[in-house]
Amino acid sequence: MIRLEDIIEKVSAYNPTGDLDLIRKAYIFSAKVHKGQVRMSGEPYLNHPIEVAMLLAQLRLDPQTISTGLLHDTIEDTFATAEELKEFFGQEVAEMVDGVTKIGKIAFATSEEKQAENFRKMILAMGKDIRVILVKLADRLHNMRTLEHLSNEKQIKIAQETHDIYAPIANRLGIGWIKSELEDLSLKYLRPELYNKISKLVSDKWVERERFITDFKDVIKKEMESFNIQGEVTGRPKHIYGVYKKLGEQDIVDIEQLNDIMAFRIKVDSVKDCYGALGMVHSLWKPVPGRFKDFIAMSKANGYQSLHTTVIAPNGERVEVQIRTREMHRIAEEGIAAHWKYKEGKGFSQKDDARFSWLRQLLELQTDLKDPGQFMETVKVDLFSDEVYVFTPKGLVKELPRGATPVDFAYNIHSDIGHKCVGAKVNGKMVPLRYQLRNGDTVEIQTSTTHHPSKDWLKFVVTSRAKARIIQWINTEERGRSISLGREMLEKELKKYSLELRNEDISKAVSDLHIPTPEDLYARVGYGKLPIHNVLTKIVPKDKLLDSQKKPTLGLASVISRFRKKPDSAIRIKGVEDVMVRFGNCCNPLSGDKVVGFITRGRGITIHRIECPMTMEIDPERKVDVEWDTGAAGSRPAKIEVVCLDKKGILTDISSAITSSEANITSAQLKATEDKKAVGIFEVEVGSVDQLQRVIAALSRLKGVLKVERLRA
Repeated sequence: MIRLEDIIEKVSAYNPTGDLDLIRKAYIFSAKVHKGQVRMSGEPYLNHPIEVAMLLAQLRLDPQTISTGLLHDTIEDTFATAEELKEFFGQEVAEMVDGVTKIGKIAFATSEEKQAENFRKMILAMGKDIRVILVKLADRLHNMRTLEHLSNEKQIKIAQETHDIYAPIANRLGIGWIKSELEDLSLKYLRPELYNKISKLVSDKWVERERFITDFKDVIKKEMESFNIQGEVTGRPKHIYGVYKKLGEQDIVDIEQLNDIMAFRIKVDSVKDCYGALGMVHSLWKPVPGRFKDFIAMSKANGYQSLHTTVIAPNGERVEVQIRTREMHRIAEEGIAAHWKYKEGKGFSQKDDARFSWLRQLLELQTDLKDPGQFMETVKVDLFSDEVYVFTPKGLVKELPRGATPVDFAYNIHSDIGHKCVGAKVNGKMVPLRYQLRNGDTVEIQTSTTHHPSKDWLKFVVTSRAKARIIQWINTEERGRSISLGREMLEKELKKYSLELRNEDISKAVSDLHIPTPEDLYARVGYGKLPIHNVLTKIVPKDKLLDSQKKPTLGLASVISRFRKKPDSAIRIKGVEDVMVRFGNCCNPLSGDKVVGFITRGRGITIHRIECPMTMEIDPERKVDVEWDTGAAGSRPAKIEVVCLDKKGILTDISSAITSSEANITSAQLKATEDKKAVGIFEVEVGSVDQLQRVIAALSRLKGVLKVERLRA
């Protein structure tokens, strides 16, 4: 068990002038308010904040942050108040504890709206003080280390959110060891059988190849001496999650075929020695083409620097070698925490630091995207994807998600550049706007003052910034057209009564109809959401108004009224009954999916999954609030893709697993691939998302099944 003095000793070693008494006070306060509390493991609850504080000390953080680690659960889980913390520990610590408390439970068990809103709060807290998320990462890491004491259901939920949210954030912050451990622990609970298999393989091969590792290191050390390069060499098996990813990258069916599980690291004194060591390694063993990456000349956005190369060892096995300076290694492990400053009590400034450009973009995005669900879906692409590094014509490096296009690049430069983009040159040659950029590309954007964004761009851009700016422009443009049309329609109708459109009349209509502004009124009329007759009744004298001769234009109510019929029993439209409902074939929504309805001209209300790309292309003015009728019976089709080994009896096993989950197979397509695998597309009838998840879980447990996922259409 870790003691307070262990933490004090750790901190004083790297920050001897720090306020150690603050840490002692935080410990005493935490021990007092947590007294009598125990964790699910049965151990005293105090052990948890102590472990969190030690993790923060390992990151060499300041006393205020470590004190926050000791106090991070006091507001949420005890009777302690924010006012008490401010009084005893100062405003800085109190605000950090409050920030951690606000983001304490990003729970997948809740609704998508709450999850997304909590994620938004986390981004805001990070924007105010990045140390808040460092405390949360330490908290999450210790919870993952002790996850075995929770129920299986909670283990899966916590592991999933760790994999989806916290591990990528640790990666963005450049904290390599936390990112790797979170990924490993997530895999342990999400794919336990595969995790154990990989773990055993790595362990067995480590024992088998201990001599190989020693010999490989000795060769490098001897050669370094002859080149007069000072440094150290270490060898280790790759992290389990890293091996798991390689299974997919190398498209290996049998895990035993995987041989690229060893990694060696050379740490030297200077950048010059890094490149010298690289040449030395390539002179010893043949490098694998396409596997060399220079992250020193072109460092990652999180500050990571290193040379990566893969060589063919004497036994024919591929071996990865990483080469970096000792300082680069420290930054690779500690990330942003490695740059923390202690002078005059000032913490690390994130305002102007380039490493935080992604965070500034997220803060900007959360302002633009008011819908929390849309915000969550769009930022995942930027935050949680692999990246490519491309150059501007002036040689500046831009980091973009893998799959990014010249349009994404243009919006990364500036919104106006994106809006006016008409073409692009990559490496001096014209390319389509949907061209996917590659590492090292030099991109030149061609613009025109008369050009504007296209809805078609939403089909291929991948960055949240580009999507948000395009949608914003389209909405503004369509609103402008709707305002002009609405005004024109009103003027035309008023002429029938020998009246002119007067500001005072419109102001009265706006007030009577409880509409914010005249522009909003015109926009609603122009779009057809507000019947023009409703406006006329407010501004045309009663003696001139002939209701019997004037028919309202089609607004929401009148559009809906044209489609009165027996409703789909699975869907309720808020505030309206007996409306014709159809489901989008593009996303095949199921009961339990988060859905949204849109008025479809001539076809009633069309239901889409909220993450369906089609929702990005539909005018939000046509949006209708809908919800599932959970009490209604019935089933709907869903498609799933199953990738498996091509072996005898696999189709029978798959069919049995589906039917045992009480789902009905309506169609099936199975084809073999050249690499002894098979890919099957199954359409099944299920009653809800929960039932579909049970089907997917049953299939995933089958021996020989490699991947199962739901298809959008």
